[in-house]
Amino acid sequence: MAFRGFSVSDFKVFDLQGFQPRMAAIRGQIRPKLEALGQELVTAVARATGGEAHAHVAKHARRTVNPPDDTWVAFGPDKRGYKKSCHFKVAISRRCVRFLFEAGPEYAEKAQWMAAWKRQVPKLIPALRKAKGLAWFKNEHDEEPAALLTDLATAEITRLADELTRTRDGQLVVGRLVSQADAVRWGETEYMKAAGVTFQALAPLYRLR
Repeated sequence: MAFRGFSVSDFKVFDLQGFQPRMAAIRGQIRPKLEALGQELVTAVARATGGEAHAHVAKHARRTVNPPDDTWVAFGPDKRGYKKSCHFKVAISRRCVRFLFEAGPEYAEKAQWMAAWKRQVPKLIPALRKAKGLAWFKNEHDEEPAALLTDLATAEITRLADELTRTRDGQLVVGRLVSQADAVRWGETEYMKAAGVTFQALAPLYRLR
């Protein structure tokens, strides 16, 4: 199937109570759209990052009781999975769609990446602040950002890298959100453009070493 966007009923899936009903709706209704979106975006991600890219749709295999509050397609360099690498993500939840860059809890090179961030952040900040609506999210599942990057001082942006090692599950998540009200009016063109512009702006983070 071709990706045509998300409908109001897709967002309402996250109102369903109980693990089985919500997971059934995610699998049957939302996952096929994420798979289509992943196939359409993977070439753009590879072009933005300058390397190999693979799309991975969330399976929520570790969940057995609590239903997920969001689901997503992630893009990373490894065809076997994305969690051990920096990755991009398009996530849908009850109130929004998010276009994200993540260095997550399972990222294998946290210390090296954090050092590279602190070393190169003076060069990164102008581009990050220039991109429309980029924000820092405390957690990959948060629907609301903690702060817009334009509202953070240089020292505060530099310290964001510390989030990676602050706790065992440390992560750094940067991106932008589109409200449900706007997202339901979007078609394929708008999603492709938003993802392309956002991932292009965040590509230097993906390549940090």
